[in-house]
This record gives sequence, structure tokens and C-alpha cells, in this order.
Amino acid sequence: MLVHAMKSGASLVLEKTVVVAGHGADEVRAEAQAWDAQVSVAIQSEQLGTAHAVAQAKDALADFAGDALVLYGDTPFIRPQTLEAMAEVRKTTDVVVLGFEAADPGRYGRLITEGDALLKIVEFKDATEAERAVTLCNSGVVMANADTLFALIDKVRNDNASSEYYLTDIVEIARADGLTAGVVRCDETETLGVNSRAELASAEAQFQARARADALENGTTLIAPETVYFSHDTAIGRDALIEPHVVFGPGVTVESGATIRAFSHLEGCHVSRGAVVGPYARLRPGTELAEDTKIGNFVETKNARIAEGAKVNHLSYIGDATVGERANIGAGTITCNYDGVFKHKTEIGKGSFIGSNTMLVAPVSVGDGAMTGSGSVITDDVPDGALGLGRAQQTNKPGFATKLFDILRAKKARQSKGH
Repeated sequence: MLVHAMKSGASLVLEKTVVVAGHGADEVRAEAQAWDAQVSVAIQSEQLGTAHAVAQAKDALADFAGDALVLYGDTPFIRPQTLEAMAEVRKTTDVVVLGFEAADPGRYGRLITEGDALLKIVEFKDATEAERAVTLCNSGVVMANADTLFALIDKVRNDNASSEYYLTDIVEIARADGLTAGVVRCDETETLGVNSRAELASAEAQFQARARADALENGTTLIAPETVYFSHDTAIGRDALIEPHVVFGPGVTVESGATIRAFSHLEGCHVSRGAVVGPYARLRPGTELAEDTKIGNFVETKNARIAEGAKVNHLSYIGDATVGERANIGAGTITCNYDGVFKHKTEIGKGSFIGSNTMLVAPVSVGDGAMTGSGSVITDDVPDGALGLGRAQQTNKPGFATKLFDILRAKKARQSKGH
């Protein structure tokens, strides 16, 4: 949710981003800086209200001269167009507040206006019956000059029903100081807050609906849109085909003309033009599929580079590996990349053929145009053009199966009589 809010803010031209964190601050810092390493994190050690929270960013913005925009980490759906509208109004207004007409105003703070001017914001707990009848509600999103914002916050008091420092009080303070305040209105759906598991599920459903609509609008084919799940940063090119029940985790790019077949799960990977993935495939972080590659049913890849035209069609695991151009990986192939402590790399050459049920015990390489015999355990490098075999010699014992079955059936008959 925090990254959604940060992305909304980033639609404007930003010089600096400050995240104010309290409970779980270390986790918040890690997520924020994973998305943008330049983010500053200010700590609100005591939660004394929204004005107090914004005040914690003052030191981080001490050398900043410009407008400040206050967004909320639990309100992930503010559209860039809405923030652009606030920036436009800010050119002629000292304090700009984002409001919405609520179908059910409930316990939202109310925006009290006179014409285009915003007179004050009243929290529900402190509102009169007449004020509670107002349906124009406060989203909490505010824009003002940074120096002005912090000067107003310095004057906020906590003499209210919650004994908290409300950011909303800055409107009345601004007007008392001779400053102007105005409202930009947005759709109520943009202000959806997430304060419970039920609201989180509702927000997720809303995000998925938007993401699917955007994908279709941009030229992606979704055979059953309601069954496809996107992440906040999923990027899919025009004319890509997504079959039903596909899940995209974070960090996925699918180029134009690729096909993701049903029941596949992708995360942290790149799928190039003309590639076919699935059905029932799992692409894990670090997977790079070149053009016209094929990853088939019940195949898992991780930290693997699959070169142009290569095929991994059935029941295989390819991890910490490179697969050369036009290589063919037989069913049941496993790169044995982990020794219990370290990960090791497997290199498979271009035009090579890996026989079904081959165990490639890394670190190991199979050369260009080389082969491995089905059922082999490959522990040594296979040179270019060579055939690698690593399996025990087969021994046949004539009549032994018949005798063994007779012994086993007799034993079963005795056990049945005993019961």
C-alpha cells in the first residue's frame, strides 16, 4: 500500500520523498527504500495525531523550498490526475485539500465550504448535527508550500475530543492568518482507506479491476480477465496473450507477442517476444526468457537465463543456470544447484540435447551440441559435441520377477487367513 501511495505522488515532479513511520518502522523503511533508495524516513515515536505525524518530516525538508504534498500510506488509490488538479489549484490557493462526496459520510471529517472557499474541516467527533449533515468529506490529502505547512502545524493545538493534533485544523488557522484555502473534489473510490482485512480484500479487488481494464485497453488479450491477478508493477506489452488463472507477482515484464498459458505463476522475471510459458509453469525471480523460448507444463525456473529458441517443455527444474540457443531440455531434468550451504551454476550449451530424467549436479557444464543420455546423473563437464552418460549398468535376471510375485502373493494369502 505504501508503494502505491508513493507511486501516486511520483506522478508529480518530486524533489524529495519523506515517509513518516511509527509502529514497524524498520519494515516500513525497508519496503520504502527497496522501491526508492532516495526516500528519507522520519520516525514518529509517539502517535499524537496527523499534524504531529507530518511535523516529523520538518527536519528532512529543512533545506526544501517548494510545495509539500501529504499522502497516506493506507490510501493507495489517489490518481495522478487528481494530484495534478491539486497542483493546478495550488497556484492560486495557499492550502488545497482533497475532498469527496460520500454516499455514506459516516465518521469522515466534513469540509465546510462557502462558494469555492474552504472555511474549515470538522472531525466527526467534534461536529455539530448540522455539520454532520454535510456530505463533502475530507480525504486527508493536503498540498501547501512546505514552509507555510509547517508554520501552520506549529499553531495546531490538541484541545479536541481525542486530545490529538489534527492536520485538519490548519485550514481554520490558515484563514485566521489571512491565507486562502480551497477544495479539489475526486471520486470516493480514490479515497478508499484500508484499516482491516475486509477493507484490504476490497482494495485488492478494486486494484485488480483497474489493472485488468488497463491491460485490455493497452492491447493485451485476457481470455478470462476476472481470473488473472496483477501486481502493482506488472508490465505487459500489446498483443500478449494471457490465458485464465495466471498470477503475476512483483517485478514481471511480458513483451508483446508472448503467451502465458493457464495456471502459471510469474514473479521477478522477464518474458520476451514470442515466448510461450505454461500451462502450470512457475517462473521465479531472476528468470530471463529470450525470444521464442518455451517453458512448458510443471516447469519451474529460478535465476535462469534461457536463450532464444530453447525449450524446457515438461516437468523440469532449471535453477541458477544458463541454457543456450535452441537447446532442448528433456522431461524430468533437474539442475541440482544447492548443496545445503551454497548455490552452484549449471551451463547448458547452444543446440544441446538433455535427455529425459537427467540430473545435472552443479557446478557442471554441457557443451554446445552435446547430449546427455536419459536417466543420467551428470557430475562432470560434457565437452562440445559429446554424449554424457552417467547411469548404472542394467542387469536382467531371467524368471526372477515371476518367482518374486509368487512369494509375495503367498505371503499376502497367509496374512489374509491370519485375520
